[in-house]
Amino acid sequence: MRVTASVIVGGEVLPPILTSFHEKHAGIAIELVLSDQTQDLLRRDADIAVRMAQPKQEALLARKIGRIGLGLHAHRRYLERHGTPKSIDEVLSHSIIGFDQETSVVRALRRMGLGLTRDMFSLRCDADLAQLAALRAGYGLGVVQFGIARRDPDLVHVLPAEFKFEIDMWLVMHKDLRNTRRTRLLFDHLAKELAVYAASSRLR
Repeated sequence: MRVTASVIVGGEVLPPILTSFHEKHAGIAIELVLSDQTQDLLRRDADIAVRMAQPKQEALLARKIGRIGLGLHAHRRYLERHGTPKSIDEVLSHSIIGFDQETSVVRALRRMGLGLTRDMFSLRCDADLAQLAALRAGYGLGVVQFGIARRDPDLVHVLPAEFKFEIDMWLVMHKDLRNTRRTRLLFDHLAKELAVYAASSRLR
């Protein structure tokens, strides 16, 4: 079975979920394709996709898993060295980890009224895993999913009242595969476990 997801979801969220599936169904091999570009399920680039936007094609079967909350975080080491910003304006005086090129998350932040430009960032990178690694290393402030950040007690949610937003998570497959047993087994397992993850990622 070929599963595709964003790099951050595939690297941080899916491994334990796929491990528990493998323990139950060791005979089903998994191909995991990580890309922040949308794979074409209609061309069978993958069997199942985890997406952060609702698909529009009628030939696809999509299930909304839930809402994923994201917020501004920093490692405790960084805050001990540089202090904790008390307002959005103060954030701009800190080292910020951000994008090099515009992404869907950037567009979502702009819809919130945040006029982000790449010049604001001390570290510019479009790879979410690299941004997360820099955040954990204490480089500066960065945006991360709550479900990921809450696993690490050293990651502190900064400005929780002022800076937070949610995006949808969807699980998608081609309708022609819905009666294939191994596809249904994996799809249902992913739907169940990702729903648990989404619940841990909601705004509080």
